[in-house]
Amino acid sequence: MTTVLVADDDADIRDLVAFKLEQAGLEVITVGDGQAAVETARAHHPTLAVLDVSMPGLSGIDVCRTLRSEPGTADMLIIMLTARVQEQDVEGGFSAGADDYVTKPFSPRELVSRIQALLTRART
Repeated sequence: MTTVLVADDDADIRDLVAFKLEQAGLEVITVGDGQAAVETARAHHPTLAVLDVSMPGLSGIDVCRTLRSEPGTADMLIIMLTARVQEQDVEGGFSAGADDYVTKPFSPRELVSRIQALLTRART
């Protein structure tokens, strides 16, 4: 089964994203901060991570850079989920190694579609 790591310091968003992904048949692991995201990714090797940019401790950008720099997690698919919509924020997400960038407020259905599209491309 495909595992998705969801890291967001907002419990409501975490729960909503997890619920929608589980409805789509994916296994979900949720964490509330960047350090937990890195540790969980190292331990569980999820296929994809959804990272909030603004989290306490390590930001989603920091988590993305860390995961990309380590052999065990370098190939993980990463989607940034953030309220930060400035062009430099989007560029920062992609330059850190993100595969996609979704801005809040977001459509849970669109997020699931983007995740499924990334997973499909990764399998081919």
